[in-house]
Amino acid sequence: MFSKILIANRGEIACRVMRTAKRLGIATVAVYSEADADALHVELADESVCIGPAPSTESYLCIEKIVEACRQSGAEAVHPGYGFLSENAEFAKVLDKAGIVFIGPPAEAMRTMGDKIASKNLAESAGVSTIPGSTEVIKDHKHAERIARQIGYPVMLKASAGGGGKGMRLARDEASCREGFERATSEAMSSFGDGRVFIEKFIERPRHIEIQVLADSHGNVVHLGERECSIQRRHQKIIEESPSPFIDGETRNAMGAQAVVLAKAVDYRSAGTVEFVVDPQRNFYFLEMNTRLQVEHPVTEWVTGLDLVEQMIRIAAGDQISIRQDSVRLKGSAVEARIYAEDPARNFNPSPGRITRYSPPEENEFVRVDSGVFQGAEVSNYYDPMIAKLIAYGETRAVAIERLELALDSFIIRGVASNLPFLSAIAANPRYKEGALSTDFVDEEYPEGFDPAKVPESKQALVAAVASVVHEAYAERASRISGGMPGFSRKISNAWVVRMSNHATEVNLRFGDSEIEAECAGKVIKLQSRWRVGDPRFKALVDGERVCIQVEKRGVRFRLIHAGIDVDCLVLTPRAGELFRHVPERRGQDASRYLLSPMPGLLVRLAVSPGDRVAEGQELAVVEAMKMENVLRADQERTVAELLSKPGDSLAADQPILEFE
Repeated sequence: MFSKILIANRGEIACRVMRTAKRLGIATVAVYSEADADALHVELADESVCIGPAPSTESYLCIEKIVEACRQSGAEAVHPGYGFLSENAEFAKVLDKAGIVFIGPPAEAMRTMGDKIASKNLAESAGVSTIPGSTEVIKDHKHAERIARQIGYPVMLKASAGGGGKGMRLARDEASCREGFERATSEAMSSFGDGRVFIEKFIERPRHIEIQVLADSHGNVVHLGERECSIQRRHQKIIEESPSPFIDGETRNAMGAQAVVLAKAVDYRSAGTVEFVVDPQRNFYFLEMNTRLQVEHPVTEWVTGLDLVEQMIRIAAGDQISIRQDSVRLKGSAVEARIYAEDPARNFNPSPGRITRYSPPEENEFVRVDSGVFQGAEVSNYYDPMIAKLIAYGETRAVAIERLELALDSFIIRGVASNLPFLSAIAANPRYKEGALSTDFVDEEYPEGFDPAKVPESKQALVAAVASVVHEAYAERASRISGGMPGFSRKISNAWVVRMSNHATEVNLRFGDSEIEAECAGKVIKLQSRWRVGDPRFKALVDGERVCIQVEKRGVRFRLIHAGIDVDCLVLTPRAGELFRHVPERRGQDASRYLLSPMPGLLVRLAVSPGDRVAEGQELAVVEAMKMENVLRADQERTVAELLSKPGDSLAADQPILEFE
């Protein structure tokens, strides 16, 4: 066993690897860029080495600097985590030459499986079911259109070296095929340094299901069942679970057997994941093999009882896998939600900045938090926007989801926007709970986007009731302040009007010995809570059901966060509520003459010049943020008056890029 390993990564996964290494008694070395000098993974490591400036190309992707850090620290092995150099065959080769063990698969296996064209050809030769399509490299958009016509739309354009949703574009016609080729090629080149793109038939209403495999250097290969990863946004997984609610035992065994065959065909070693697309009839097709630890590995760990990081380390040290296929059992159900610094109210645009408050739910035997941040940490624009992963376990899928819902509602993040409300909304979604999933789930359930400030009718009474109880507690406290003038003491009414973003609700409160009754729009809600003024979490039994609602006082308003809702509430007396209806709405500043950057990022390209007449839907600019390219288009026919930014500029959110006449 190694005495010291270096983790060639940052953030949540670096912290995760360190946790297992320390349990095994292995010393850890962190590497960090200048932007990450105060990062959590640096603090947790036994020692650390700075490897360069903030851009990942000058630090985390710089092989020579990481090898030098190994020499400086005396690290015997390197765990790459996921992302960055984790699937870089050249990195593994250089480490091997330097006498340093790579905690991962052989370089040749990574090279083959990291090339989607080569991996598909290998899968076909090994008898693994594959998606119909063309594996030839696309030369230009005309070539792409010709092949797409042969295969038949819809098609998926995919970067050969891609992953994580980058370098992927769905095309349903020639126009989207042409643009999809340009965007996929550009993203692939900037993310992976390899602009090769190929085309596959797009499977309608697909599920994304993957098989976890373990392989050692003694010829043993086992699979650990499947993970359901169909809840995705822009081809990026956001909620995963194990086992899948869709896969039966027969299909699981067949998929697992093919995954094992593929791992043996490429002479695999270490933990790896074989990804499949599954249609509604449970026909499955090989998608790709990820030759690394997956972001969603904790759900497999929970249902199998195995530590996959430990397995990787032991395999790299030459040990045999301790588990056999016939002893693999999936016990219970686990669900993971990925928490990102992105704003659901602004089309999920990245939200870099400082985390001013960070308070995750308490970890226990059913709830786990894998995080790489702390209160006061900076979410950098240079790297992936992940803040943390929240994992919940249950004896059944329903229990696991219920625990996930409560934990999401308890997770407090301030200073940067996060996708917590969106994750909560999905977890509470009836279709999700039924397990009726596909990779189209988000587009179908939220066709007009997601607005956390819009309170659904089913939740209006609860939000209004809690806002009233909270407001009355603050009012009651204020009434007891000493030093008031005699005869002018405040009288607290139990009747309130709660104004939210899209409606107003009348609430009458009745306080009993052990519970509060709130009458809202003819409905009576019974609450039992020990909440006190200043507590950010309103935990209660509501009609016998456990709930958690985050409460934040904002001047005269209260911000309430619960089950996908993030809304400001104004609680008024009935008379004030009547008068408030006559208050004119405040209008924002007219910015229609400008194209504004929807997020902080880098202006990659301007597609227009002053004097150009642009049509509705025409491309105006491309902004890159957190490794993804975002195309900005004209919303109507306009004439460009002036360019206010130039390619290469770093843009702030809402910064003007150009002005229209």
